[in-house]
Amino acid sequence: MWVLILSEMLVFAAFFGVYVWMRAGDQTLYDASQQLLDPVAGGVNTLVLLTSGLFAALAIEAVARGYIKRCRQWLLATMSLGVVFCVIKVLEYADKFSAGITPDTNTFFTFYYLLTGFHFAHVIFGLGVLALVSWRTSLENVETATAFWHMVDLIWILLYPLIYLLR
Repeated sequence: MWVLILSEMLVFAAFFGVYVWMRAGDQTLYDASQQLLDPVAGGVNTLVLLTSGLFAALAIEAVARGYIKRCRQWLLATMSLGVVFCVIKVLEYADKFSAGITPDTNTFFTFYYLLTGFHFAHVIFGLGVLALVSWRTSLENVETATAFWHMVDLIWILLYPLIYLLR
């Protein structure tokens, strides 16, 4: 799992680097396009993912103490917030598409959809892994799954300000 996590972080780092490079080349376009995003929705999603990360950590603590049922409850809470994140992101995408903003609108929105979509795919994968370890609960499985989930959190913590806030 650590090889997967590190390789995914390298992929995101490369995407972030190219994004920053492209942004530096057309600051005006990126700033104007960024104004069309909803930083509140992104901020709420940040809080949702950070809280889900807390719940994932509590799941580890519970399973380490032998509280399997409580661990599963924390994992369910983690997954529930992961679903909330997805719903907010889908609503945000729907809003953009209804306004005619697509990946073809400009390079900022190409990156917006690419980076947030790639992250979204990792959230979906993480939800699947968490569901699997909810069924096959052991300390090792929960630690492995939550390590991936924390990577998803970390990527969003970097992605949110980069796409939504920094000017």
